[in-house]
Parts: sequence; C-alpha cells; structure tokens
Amino acid sequence: MSMAIGWIRRRLGVQLRSALAAAAVVGAAFAVGAAAFVYLARVDLAGNVDAAARQRAAEVVAAVTAGDQDALAQTLKPSPGEQTLVQVLDQSGRVEAASAALGDAAPLSPLRPRPGQLLREQRLLPFADEDPFRIAAEGVATGSGTRTVLVAQSLRPVNESTEAVAAILAAGLVPMLLVVGAAVFWFVGRSLRPVEAIRRRVSGITARDLHARVPVPTARDEVAALAETMNRMLERLETAVASQRRFVADASHELRSPLATLRAGLDRLALAPVPQGHGELVELLRRETSRLGDLVADLLLLARIDERGATGRRDDVDLDDLAYTERERLAGQHPDLTVRADLTPVRVTGDAHDLGRALRNLADNAARHARTRVTLRVSVCEGWGCLEVTDDGPGVPAADRERIFDRFVRLDDSRTRPEGGTGLGLAITRQVVAAHGGEVQVLPGPGMTVRIRLPRHVDSEDH
Repeated sequence: MSMAIGWIRRRLGVQLRSALAAAAVVGAAFAVGAAAFVYLARVDLAGNVDAAARQRAAEVVAAVTAGDQDALAQTLKPSPGEQTLVQVLDQSGRVEAASAALGDAAPLSPLRPRPGQLLREQRLLPFADEDPFRIAAEGVATGSGTRTVLVAQSLRPVNESTEAVAAILAAGLVPMLLVVGAAVFWFVGRSLRPVEAIRRRVSGITARDLHARVPVPTARDEVAALAETMNRMLERLETAVASQRRFVADASHELRSPLATLRAGLDRLALAPVPQGHGELVELLRRETSRLGDLVADLLLLARIDERGATGRRDDVDLDDLAYTERERLAGQHPDLTVRADLTPVRVTGDAHDLGRALRNLADNAARHARTRVTLRVSVCEGWGCLEVTDDGPGVPAADRERIFDRFVRLDDSRTRPEGGTGLGLAITRQVVAAHGGEVQVLPGPGMTVRIRLPRHVDSEDH
C-alpha cells in the first residue's frame, strides 16, 4: 500500500493528487452516508409495516371480541394493494378463520400470547418464496376461551423501496465524484497558478541575473509568504555572489603586479650565474609562477564572464581558421605528439578571441592527457557548427563527464598530473560556449572527445 502511494506521489502532480484525494474522501463519506440513509429508511419503512400490522390486528381483535362475524369477515379481506395475511386461532391452536389467500394453511406463527399481550416476529412463510413477513400476534379473551390473532405483513415493498433508493444513490455516486474531482482540480489549479509563475521565474534566474525577483501574489496567503521568502533569499544570494565576485576580481587584479615582478625577477635570475644546484630550483619557480599567472588570468576572465557575459563582440568567426591556428600552436609546443586536423569550412557569429580561448583550453587539456595523438575536427552536424578535440588518453568515466566542467575540478585518476591545469579551463570553455548559444559535451571513448556545438552563421554561406 505504501509503495503504491509513493508511486502515485512520484507520478502525479499536486493538482491531480488533490482531485483524487478529494474524490476519495467525498466517495467514502458519501458511501457511509448512503449506507446510513438506506438503513434508517429501511428501519422507518419496517416500522410502518409493524404499525400497519398492529392496526389490522387491533381491528381483528375488536371483531373477535364483539363476536361480529360480518365485521370479522370484512377485516380478513386485504385492502387494495396490501399484502396482509390474517388468521384467527382457537384455544387449541387450530385455525378458525383466515384470509382467503391462506386457504387451509397451517398457523403463520408459533407465537401464543396471553390475552391482551402483543408479540412480534419476522420470519419466512412456506408459501412465500423469499419475502420475509413481519408477524403481529395478539391474545383475545372470549366467552369460549382465548383466541390468537395473527397478522402477517409482507416486507417486499420495504425491500423494493430500499433497493431502489440504493440503486439511485449508487448511480449518482460516479457523476458526483467526477464533479467533485473536476471542481477540486480546477480550484487547485487556479490556486497553484502563482506557484507556477514563481517556478517559471526561478527557473530562468541564473548567476548573472540574481537581481530578478519572483512575482508576489496580491492575496496575503501562504503562496505570497513563499514568494516573499524566495525574494529575500535571492537578495541574500545576490549580495553574497556580488561580494564573492568583487573579491575574486579585486584579488586577481592585485595579484597581477606582484606576479609580473616575480616573473621578471625569475627571468633575470635565470640568465644570471647561480650557485651550483640552484638552476633547477629557479626553473621550477619560473614554471610555478607561470601557472600562477595563468590561474590569475583565468580568474579574471571568469569574473568578467560572471559580471557581463562572455561575448563582447558579434563578428563572423571561421571555426576552421581557429582550429588550424590551434593545430599549428599545439604542434609547435608538443613535438612529441601527432597533432592532426580534419577541417570543414564552418562560420559562426561571436567573439573570435573568446572562442579561440575556449578551443585553446580544450587543446591544452587534450595535450596534457594524450599518449601520442591529438585530433581537431571541424564539421557541420545536424545543422550546427561542430568542433571536436580528441586525445588518445585514458578518458573520463561516464559519471564525471559533467563534473569536469565545474570550477576547480581535477579528477583523482590518471588524467590528473602534477603539471595539470588550473581546473578552470573547461569551466571557462562551457561559459563561453553557453554565452554563444551553444553547448559542450564529452562523447564516449576510446580516449576523450569534447564536442562544441555552435549555431551556424545564417546570413552568409560557409566559405
């Protein structure tokens, strides 16, 4: 049962769940009320039958007491539409008089009340198929001894009436549940419209537009309180993110001057005579200072992207030219690698510098992890401009193919090396590509292939 409820909660929305719950509650309440109504109606109708039997018994008793045979014969006849049977028994229990419908039937009941006593019972009679009868038995004192008056009233009208009422109630249950469910579905839907508006607004808020706020309904209810709480949360997030961005930008700017001084000093020291054994240390410091400079540059770029977006210009950019330039640079810096290029002319619109930086990050990442070969490929795929960078390195597990695009993420496997990057290159690439309306994804191996998809230029043909 709990598993079924959990499945319903996962598959159905609040609106439909509320409608189903309301219909279930109303249906259960209606069923209980209908059962109580039918029961009370049956009790009331059975009481009417008992009253009619008592009244007829009183009429027969009056005729027997008076010894009026004509009046007795009249009371033995049923009224039109009645299903009443009457017997008068003598002191020994033999039938003295009876309704014509009974003929020579045996006594209707074994009840033998004392004079003036009235007893009642319900039983099935042998000549009646399945219809029970309510029997009233009353004792009568006469000059020739005690007589017993038996009056049997059929319960068939009671059964037929209660069955008809139950059928009507059952027939009305389904339409009523449909009306209740539809009404609750509609009302809950209207009540949830402000929540849906809040959800749509929140889904469109990114790290660059935290100044946006969700709409606050005019009604002062729980939804309005939720909207106000979310707006206060967005305000706190905006303040915190702005402070973080200012810190990163300010710290990066402040680091550029001392880094330039360190780099210049180490370059000069590398040219000067140094004590024996200190040359390797100077070279190590120069490499680490260079890496630190790259990290500061990446932080400054991310700060600019977070603040103003990645695309500063909207020019025509030839992806094949960018890939060719990158292939030449990579081949010159890594002579131990085979760097190949498979280029198809593709033109997009955007910032050539930012797109070149995104491609360079992918190429450097591939060169760090490749064993022998790096391939750059530019093509048109599904109407998009596609740029792929492939290396024959160990690849990335499927579970980490999205995580590697987060900031400062470096995997703890064979793709992590001491001379690795800053952990910001792939994050910068995704930010730049997203700002150009494209997407970045890691394709399945062997090796590692990162594909950039960008919208193609629509005003001119690829050259």
